[in-house]
Amino acid sequence: MSNGTRGLFCNRTLNLRGIRAIGYDMDYTLVHYHMRKWEKQAYSYLKQGLSERGWPVHDLSFDPDLVIRGLILDTKRGNAVKANRFGYVKRAFHGTEPLDFDMQRQTYQRILVDLADDRWQFLNTLFSISAACMYMQLVDLMDDGKLSGSMSYHTLYEEVQSTLDAAHMEGRLKKEIVASPERFVDVDEEMPLALLDQKMAGRKLLLITNSEWSYAQPMLDYVFNPYLPGEMTWSDLFDISIVGARKPDFFSVRMPAFRVVSDDGMLREHTGGPLAEDAVYVGANASLVEETLGLTGEEILYVGDHLFVDVNITKKVLRWRTALVVRELEKEIEAFQQFHEEQKELTSLMKQKNALEDEYSQIRLRVQRIRKGYGQPEDQGNPKQLERQMVDLREELVELDKQIAPLARAAGQLGNENWGPIMRTGKDKSLFARQVERYADVYTGRVSNFLHQTPFVYLRSYRGNLPHDAVSLPDTELVAP
Repeated sequence: MSNGTRGLFCNRTLNLRGIRAIGYDMDYTLVHYHMRKWEKQAYSYLKQGLSERGWPVHDLSFDPDLVIRGLILDTKRGNAVKANRFGYVKRAFHGTEPLDFDMQRQTYQRILVDLADDRWQFLNTLFSISAACMYMQLVDLMDDGKLSGSMSYHTLYEEVQSTLDAAHMEGRLKKEIVASPERFVDVDEEMPLALLDQKMAGRKLLLITNSEWSYAQPMLDYVFNPYLPGEMTWSDLFDISIVGARKPDFFSVRMPAFRVVSDDGMLREHTGGPLAEDAVYVGANASLVEETLGLTGEEILYVGDHLFVDVNITKKVLRWRTALVVRELEKEIEAFQQFHEEQKELTSLMKQKNALEDEYSQIRLRVQRIRKGYGQPEDQGNPKQLERQMVDLREELVELDKQIAPLARAAGQLGNENWGPIMRTGKDKSLFARQVERYADVYTGRVSNFLHQTPFVYLRSYRGNLPHDAVSLPDTELVAP
């Protein structure tokens, strides 16, 4: 793709020449899945588990468009909401039905989303989609009195999560994927070359994943080995490989390390000293990795897909540099590019509307001053004549709104018909975008996008724009010098 969808997007200036080690998560970072197939299968196991407990879920089916990453489940009210960067709810569903404007305003006009409160469950990763879909559907059943027992919406959420966790613990889904990776994995043939460039440029490469050895080994074999030169394998590519890492504790707790000494997963405890390079470990911890490499903080870049586990904790605790993989980003950028002409028309119409509204308000103020007997000499005039002008302006605004409405509605559905783009709520940034901006130095759609830059690139962030910049600094460059 050469239309800009394959870029590295920089929140905080990052000089890759100063990075001496790059760590990678595996799932949805190095190994991309066909989300709809994976989550449909996860949904089926979740549905089976609930059915075995006597829940009336037989008629439910997976709807991958019902939710998107970046939404927040309000487990107090049984709602899914999309908030802006300030935490104000801008769109909401109760169960599977959207709340109308009046009900949404009544429910949330005095409430801000606070992710530190257990009431709010943030959908950090694509692995959240199946559980969120099921939760919203079960809220409908609960409201209809079809779920037995006394439950709150929060308890309902916990039941869904515990059932899904049990299904994952049994490992049935992962066994299916290992048996038929071609069904579930979206192989990126360019990705191994991107990492090979980094390794040959002198970077230490790290694998740090929560996936267990029995799953990580065949998945990495599948996505790496056919695309590496000669007899090279993924284990030759990484200087240190850690599976079963138990993130986020990996970054803050000194957990023990065990070396994998055979392909069948036999372990030997690591008893001290640095980790051996070109080896695979289970457990371990970030402090041990830093000690082994002789590196700390901003010398290490970590790349992952989970907004909390991979970039939030890493940034807060260790001050590592961070890159977030947002797989949905490419299609979203394409959708905005295809909407370009409509967006130009919408922008033009909104400028006309702003001008008419300003003219209307100025006349209204003149009428107020005339009728109440104060103001400047230029405020004199015939109030009835001015009010007729206001009527004409209102009619123009009504006609203008008829043109704006379908374009604004289409803009609000880019990426997803129910929720719109993942990074925006209307003209504002979404809460998801704010978290990306705060914790990810760089974000991108896939790891292979590093190929579109060199391992020596100096990535410069865009100049942070403020509302008054349009008048105080017109026509300035967006990129910092």
